[in-house]
Amino acid sequence: MKQLLLKQKQVLSFIIAGGASAVVEIGSFKLFSISLPQILSWEQNIFGIHYPLSNVLSTTCGIFFNYFLSIWFVFERGKHSKKREFAYFMFVSFFSTILSLTVFQIFYYFVFRDNLHLGFYTLSPIMISKIAAIGLVSVINYSVKKRVIFNG
Repeated sequence: MKQLLLKQKQVLSFIIAGGASAVVEIGSFKLFSISLPQILSWEQNIFGIHYPLSNVLSTTCGIFFNYFLSIWFVFERGKHSKKREFAYFMFVSFFSTILSLTVFQIFYYFVFRDNLHLGFYTLSPIMISKIAAIGLVSVINYSVKKRVIFNG
């Protein structure tokens, strides 16, 4: 078991870094969604989109946090300069965000139609779609970041 863990250390580190980044993103969203509407009245609902600035800012916080965890905790230095590595990371993160939102919509409207009863908890189609989208995009994200940005 110990050898398996050592062999999969990078994948486990990626999962831990992703989880920590999700906590930063959700926490900063909560902070922004409470404080920004006090300053900007339109923040709660602009053209039917709720908390757009809070969402963008919290996603940005999560991406930056994930970048620093990735270079310190998950991956080794890549073959690119720090500036180019950062630019590639941001591009991949932007693309991953768009892909995740798209995959979520597809899963929600076409794939997951019913609740999933786990015995002690029931997941709605929205949550199942979000979890599935995050899982799928995370696999793609790991592969691209490992092979293209960092030493693969």
